[in-house]
Amino acid sequence: MNLKRPVQLVAVAVLATTAASTFAFEPQGKVECLAPADPGGGWDFTCRSVGKVMEDLDIVPRSVQTINMAGAGGGVAFGHTISKRAGDEQLLVAASTATTTRLAQGQFPNMTADMVNWIGALGADYGIIAVAADSEHEDLNDLMEALKEDPRSVKFAGGSAKGGWDHLKVLIAAQAADVENLPRIPYLSYNNGGEALTQVIGGHVDAFTGDITEAQGFMESGDLKVLAVLSEERLPGEFEDIPTAMEQGVDALGPNWRGFYMPADISDDAKQYWVDAMDTIYESEEWQSVMKQNGLMPFHMSAGEFETFVMNQIEEIETLSKDIGLIQE
Repeated sequence: MNLKRPVQLVAVAVLATTAASTFAFEPQGKVECLAPADPGGGWDFTCRSVGKVMEDLDIVPRSVQTINMAGAGGGVAFGHTISKRAGDEQLLVAASTATTTRLAQGQFPNMTADMVNWIGALGADYGIIAVAADSEHEDLNDLMEALKEDPRSVKFAGGSAKGGWDHLKVLIAAQAADVENLPRIPYLSYNNGGEALTQVIGGHVDAFTGDITEAQGFMESGDLKVLAVLSEERLPGEFEDIPTAMEQGVDALGPNWRGFYMPADISDDAKQYWVDAMDTIYESEEWQSVMKQNGLMPFHMSAGEFETFVMNQIEEIETLSKDIGLIQE
């Protein structure tokens, strides 16, 4: 008679039960989503739209509270997460290409990407270059010709700091169009895309650089004329009439992924819960509907794949920033 096998089975059963009770994580009470900007921008949109889907899918026990924390192009929120919220397993922080841009350029002093946990991305929000509806500039080439004649003739407004992702999108397009003296192109930084758009619509600034989700309301009201979307091909649905920069002969791309990071020192089980939650959200009909309504394109990474992508993107943006002269070698 073999007595070892029953003993082994009992041991495995006890271990499994203990592991389930010890390591199982589910959020309790309030879950917070930190948007590193004022209301109205892309990070705010990420927190509020994803938070709503998490509620609809019962991923969270209660509502998700969006907390706006503007400053330093996301640096205030990044620093707060590192210094004040380590181990907080119920805090998500909205992030995007703007986040990796600031990290790549050393704009968050003494802070690096490996100081937080990268959880996942849920879509890409493509960049645009736009002007007020009554602007004299009719298309992207017209705007670029003006910059070729005088780089200071067109003032741009965006929701990122100078040298941030919104600023980079203009420089990427201008470089592709053979505009010289790129650092001379004026760029005015505002707290978010909504504020920047208001300045353009009001006639105080010539052009807007930002993302399609930020501009949707002004497009629908007829106050904004989008000269180009910085995508490989035209966006679907209501955005299909917007020409790409590439089809106008300007080889410029500006995808802005939307995703989240979390504080350091969280448990592996909690991290896995939120990674799985991102997969569930992305695959849901609710989120696919949000993406379609807001011009988000398919883009999804989670866990280790996403962290690797983030580190690689930081390296690429650092190289680009050096090439354009935004940071020194």
